[in-house]
Amino acid sequence: MKIGMGQDSHRFLNEKGDKICTIGGVEFYDVPGLDADSDGDVVYHAICNAITSITHVHILGDIAIQMCKQGITNSREYLVEAKKTLGTQKIAHIAITIEGRRPRMQAFLNQMRTNIANLLDIDIQEVGITCTSGNNLGDFGAGVGIQSFCILTLAKF
Repeated sequence: MKIGMGQDSHRFLNEKGDKICTIGGVEFYDVPGLDADSDGDVVYHAICNAITSITHVHILGDIAIQMCKQGITNSREYLVEAKKTLGTQKIAHIAITIEGRRPRMQAFLNQMRTNIANLLDIDIQEVGITCTSGNNLGDFGAGVGIQSFCILTLAKF
């Protein structure tokens, strides 16, 4: 078995505008978008980074940059590319933590789980997500930005 770990974080833009805040593939309209070349989906980026920690293929550092230059800014597409780097290796379980004062995500966690399970072709029961407000500590707890951590386990191969 192999275990990968990934993290990602982004600041919110200063005000609501043309960019939609996307987290775990869910769009949130009550907060500004995230400051990133892409949509800044911290959950999908953390998963990509967890896969990179196993495969050593730099999805966000190399592949996503090229995709952004081609106008592909939906992090869903980066995650599709990341999955390809696993070859025949099968994801057994994903554990995700999201930290940020805003937006309120609890009601959307099952939709995020469904999005991830469908994208990675795994059972929804193998996708665990928790979220915390950060309790006013640091930038994430103060609502300046949002961060996500991912631990990904591959099945025996």
